[in-house]
Amino acid sequence: MTDLIIVRHGPTAWNAEGRIQGSIDQPLSEAGRARVAGWRLPPEAGERVWYASPKIRAWETARLLGLDPLPEPRLVEMNWGDWEGMLIADLHGSGLLPRRRDRLGLDFRPPGGESPRAMQDRLRPWLAEVAAQGRPAGAVAHSGLIRALYALATGWDLVAEPAHGLRDGCAHRFALAPDGTPSVLALNLPLEPGG
Repeated sequence: MTDLIIVRHGPTAWNAEGRIQGSIDQPLSEAGRARVAGWRLPPEAGERVWYASPKIRAWETARLLGLDPLPEPRLVEMNWGDWEGMLIADLHGSGLLPRRRDRLGLDFRPPGGESPRAMQDRLRPWLAEVAAQGRPAGAVAHSGLIRALYALATGWDLVAEPAHGLRDGCAHRFALAPDGTPSVLALNLPLEPGG
């Protein structure tokens, strides 16, 4: 089994505004940089090869954590197509997006975007490659991708209530079988001291 730790990027201005970022390349906000500067990786995160989504918000997070990651485009956030840049509240108000957008299912696809299942399809080969290397690994990515990974590990269909909540500002640890199939080792390992 190969050990994989994954962390979501820190906050951006669009996170604070409630805008859908998806594939748009937003940097961390000043508040986000300050928050990530206070994060500390858990002891389990030592001595591993690190990867990061090439999106600037993930890359900045990795660098602020003292990491020198390899860029991995398969770790990018779900493409939200025509909805990128829109306010989530406006999409709720129009009825286009329900309040629990993480409960739309694996095959939900926003107009011009991709589905969580499509994210899983691009994630699987990377997981298999990491497992084949047999070295502990880490990644800095995005919330949608972490949910897709969690769904692969648990069989969650993104419709029912998940068995676990995935919190921001935490690391999530998975074991990869030799073929890359993930299973949960530990979730919500706090990055903030006293968290």
